[in-house]
Parts: sequence; structure tokens; C-alpha cells
Amino acid sequence: MPMMKSAKKRLRQNTKRNLRNRSYKSALKTQIKHFLGVVKEGNVQAAEESFRLTVKKLDKAAAKGIIHKKTVSRKKSRLTKKFNQTKTAKK
Repeated sequence: MPMMKSAKKRLRQNTKRNLRNRSYKSALKTQIKHFLGVVKEGNVQAAEESFRLTVKKLDKAAAKGIIHKKTVSRKKSRLTKKFNQTKTAKK
């Protein structure tokens, strides 16, 4: 347990940020799972909408420093591949 006033404040801040980041990561993972489910169904329209929202959430997470920008780049690349496979499978 911290003894100094500044250390106590830092602990409070870290706890609050940890909860916020954890909830954001959880929502992001849920969004990715939703996108993958829509891709599996083969619905191109819904997949496109879900893809846009997923990429937007990934970019926001990178901007806020919740996830490293290169991790976001890798995830976006993989999701784009899956999305493009869905589009070409329908044609």
C-alpha cells in the first residue's frame, strides 16, 4: 500500500485507467467477434458496415494508447483479408 500522498493518487489514477482500458478492450474484442460472425454468414452488406465500425474502434484504441499502433495495423490487415475474401466469394 502506498504511503505518500502522490503515490496514493497515482494508485487511484492507475486503477481508474485500468478499468477504462479493460472495458474498451473488451468492447473491441466483442466487435471483432461480431465482425467475424457476420463474415462467416457471408452477408456482404452487414460485413461492410461491421468492418467500418471495427476499424474505427481499432483506430481509436491506437490513438488513445490502449493498443499499440502496430498491433492495430496487424489486426486491420487480417480483418481486411477476411473481408475481401467474403466479397470475392459472393461474386
